[in-house]
Amino acid sequence: MSSLVNSEQLQQVALFANLEPPLLAQLAAHSVVQQYAADEVVFHEADELPDCLHILVSGRLRIARVTTLGKETILRILLAGEVFAAPALFGNGRAPATVTAIEPAAVIMVEKQALLTGFSQNPQLALQILVALNQRLQQLHNRIHGLVSERAIVRLIHYLEQVAAEGGTEVVADGERLRSRLTHYQLARSIGITYEECVRLFKQLQPAVTYQRGGIITILDRHKLAIMSH
Repeated sequence: MSSLVNSEQLQQVALFANLEPPLLAQLAAHSVVQQYAADEVVFHEADELPDCLHILVSGRLRIARVTTLGKETILRILLAGEVFAAPALFGNGRAPATVTAIEPAAVIMVEKQALLTGFSQNPQLALQILVALNQRLQQLHNRIHGLVSERAIVRLIHYLEQVAAEGGTEVVADGERLRSRLTHYQLARSIGITYEECVRLFKQLQPAVTYQRGGIITILDRHKLAIMSH
């Protein structure tokens, strides 16, 4: 389900927070917000993408690819505020991976031509978008490097630390609980190991981390976790 976007909604997006009202109104007039239910596919790998900037404004999305052998690899879990589907603006216009809503999510789509007009009025906007996309590329590069060079337990620790930093934590009686819930399956597919190995690794991490049903992960001791990563 899609609906129109107003200037106030668009201003809530970090990329557009400092834009002047006339430019905000111009971009809003060429934007829509699309709602997705949990487990609904936003687009499949190789789908033709609409010529739009895609911004996740609420919920979480899973970006994954499936190998020729049928194995799914989760490339990234997107959180609110992140830009995605870069090829729609700067590539071949095809989705590089399948994007699925983990939970109810909302995506704002701003038409490419409206953005190009906006860039001429505010070049800083173009720079901000390029910085956001470059950060995504760097994160993907680091993930690939880690898959090749790091031990599985180190990859898991680094991934948990990344999720804690990006998604945040909440203080509980015994430590810091990750706000993002991640199942063994999601974790295994994110760091290139099997489900069974992921379960075993969490048992090794128990002095520093606990895992509860439903993907509830609590970091009990960050110092111990750091020591285990060496």
